Amino acid sequence: MNFFQKETETMPVSEIKKLQSEKLVRQVRHVYEHVEPYRRKMDELGVKPEDIRGIEDLPKLPFVTKNDLRDEYPKGFLAVPVKDCVRIHSTSGTTGRRVVAFYTQHDIDLWEECCARAIVAAGGSNEDVVQVAYGYGLFTGGSGLHGGSHKVGCLTLPMSSGNTDRQIQFMMDLGATFLCCTPSYAAYLGESLKERGISPDQNPLKAGIFGAEPWTEEMRRSIEESLGIKAYDIYGLTETSGPGVSFECCEQQGMHINEDHFIAEIIDPETGEVLPEGSRGELVFTSLDKEAFPLLRYRTRDICILSRKKCSCGRTFIRMTKPMGRSDDMLIIRGVNVFPSQIETVLLKEGYSPNYQIVVDRVNNNDTFDILVEMDEAMFGDTVSAITGREKSLMAAMRTMLGIGPAVHLVAPHSIQRSEGKAVRVIDKRKLVTDSQWLGK
Repeated sequence: MNFFQKETETMPVSEIKKLQSEKLVRQVRHVYEHVEPYRRKMDELGVKPEDIRGIEDLPKLPFVTKNDLRDEYPKGFLAVPVKDCVRIHSTSGTTGRRVVAFYTQHDIDLWEECCARAIVAAGGSNEDVVQVAYGYGLFTGGSGLHGGSHKVGCLTLPMSSGNTDRQIQFMMDLGATFLCCTPSYAAYLGESLKERGISPDQNPLKAGIFGAEPWTEEMRRSIEESLGIKAYDIYGLTETSGPGVSFECCEQQGMHINEDHFIAEIIDPETGEVLPEGSRGELVFTSLDKEAFPLLRYRTRDICILSRKKCSCGRTFIRMTKPMGRSDDMLIIRGVNVFPSQIETVLLKEGYSPNYQIVVDRVNNNDTFDILVEMDEAMFGDTVSAITGREKSLMAAMRTMLGIGPAVHLVAPHSIQRSEGKAVRVIDKRKLVTDSQWLGK
């Protein structure tokens, strides 16, 4: 088995919990003394640092949300002087203010170690060439895997996203064995290699580490087939450092959370109640070692399940499933809950491209629900009647999965815009009022 820090990654669970308790006590005091919004939240609940004696007291602490971070933009949650920080990263800022995360050199070193663990768990070593095709800059993906690759001692190709011709040129000429990017871009690279007549056994890749957007097991198999690799998942958020909070091992049955640096909880998204292991609910993280931007009980809004079931890889860190959706961006269409991942599952099962787009609108007070799906070249050559038949068949499959019937439109190959960062899967044109807006908050 492959480990970057074997002693830590395989420590007994009792030792993990003891270590977490010691770190939590120190972190709570650090946060209370240096982050005014946390101090205010704790004071409102009547909680003092001395009330936290170990991880069993974690539920006494208040939650923090992305809205809290946006409200305190840019430095409200900064826990050290700016002069002690060496870098920032930031969320994409799709709505409202961005979240700015600060890092000390210590924070970056630990983050890169987490990413190094992910690379080694996927079979990487200092003999590998790692092509990092995540975006660099404010986005955490490129910098995290870049630093992790250096920690392992790999030759690192800092490609960033985009310029597919150059990506393929360097991949082939420099013998890239690992690809790190979003799953949608990995799928696009697979298409692009095929168009250039390069078969999976002709490219030098052996593994890929993909994250930053939701993807299904069906999409994993599709990527593995098109690129001739093993595809591994990685998870993280800017708020908790970036990718590397958790990662898949050779078993590919959930992602191991780096529990020496993070505590994970699953809560009921409605009540905030902590749920037992094996329950489906919202993922909450507490950062144990971060100096500049330490978050306690941060609500990720990702829905998943945690498990301590023994893993064949030997790691003892708890595992999380792939996010199964979100507690805040789920689509409600005609009263039905719809997750984009459900649509992707149907498409790949039926043999279609994972390149699709959901368009939701409201006409005469009724929701419209359209799905645009790309055909491959063979399908595109079919007769009009054959394409119409395919659309009807796909609509029936969608209705079975979703409980609601969308209008499916099969469109020409490459007609849906490819994103070289995160794929835009949903266009919601409705002017919907949220609960908070309705209440005037």
